[in-house]
Amino acid sequence: MNTLQTFQHHLKQTIVGREKEFDLMTIALLQGGHVLLESVPGSGKTMMAKSFAAAFEGAFRRVQFTPDVLPSDVTGIHYFDPKSQSFVLRPGPVMSNILLADEINRATPRTQSSLLESMEEKQVTIDGETLKLPKPFMVLATQNPVESQQGTFPLPAAQLDRFMFRIGMNYPTFSEEVEIVRSFRIKPEENHVQSIVSQEEVQKWQEDVQKVEVHEDIETYVVKLVQETRQNPYIELGLSSRAAIALILAAQGAAFLHERNFVTPDDVKFVFPYLATHRILLTAEGMLLHTPEAIIQAILETVDAPVEASIS
Repeated sequence: MNTLQTFQHHLKQTIVGREKEFDLMTIALLQGGHVLLESVPGSGKTMMAKSFAAAFEGAFRRVQFTPDVLPSDVTGIHYFDPKSQSFVLRPGPVMSNILLADEINRATPRTQSSLLESMEEKQVTIDGETLKLPKPFMVLATQNPVESQQGTFPLPAAQLDRFMFRIGMNYPTFSEEVEIVRSFRIKPEENHVQSIVSQEEVQKWQEDVQKVEVHEDIETYVVKLVQETRQNPYIELGLSSRAAIALILAAQGAAFLHERNFVTPDDVKFVFPYLATHRILLTAEGMLLHTPEAIIQAILETVDAPVEASIS
């Protein structure tokens, strides 16, 4: 078992029934992407993010977003030090390897936008001074879709477009929930994750994943999927070119995760729903008749995938 497999295996032992979610989070980490975890309270979003961060030896910071959190609380600030009689930089939580933005939709739009530069350019500007963020850098954000009306500020399209994946977490199955209850009753203190890999190993993965071959037929398939979202009568705002690039990167990550050196159509199909649903905006008629998930699934079924034998 190689280091990546060990990393994955260890994560999947920490929280029952979240194998697919951890796979997607790992793919995002491999490609320098960010993840938005969305589900009802008490479903383990924050625990998943903390477990994921603890599995490698990187700096982890958490910001609990509320309406009174300021942009400087996230990015950092220069403050006057009376001893040195000069301004000193105090970096914010964003200067970390994994930043947990807990309940991100409770922050004001101004504070939400303070993450845009960091998520896109892997840097932060504090009072005119630009600093590079540590490598690797990843934002894991959580939000509760139930409280979308009161005391929250929905993420704008520009912010959503910077998340590689939005992962909607369903309730566990009956057998999974029995196991969850039993494990916490018997060993409540063992909610602990051991560090498995170093920052250097993660950076090596990020270099190796770029060597995964993407056939031109796969590129064509990705562009067809993206353009289909722009032509669909129920979609007002389709996927951007940034989304097309992210789809290629995510498919590369999926292939690497499954120890292949080339991307298959199934890799694209696996990541596409998690990458696309939060990036599209439905028309009024579309919202009445369909869900984003249903429309994206219909697009997957409509666009012909290339024959796998020709690209392997």
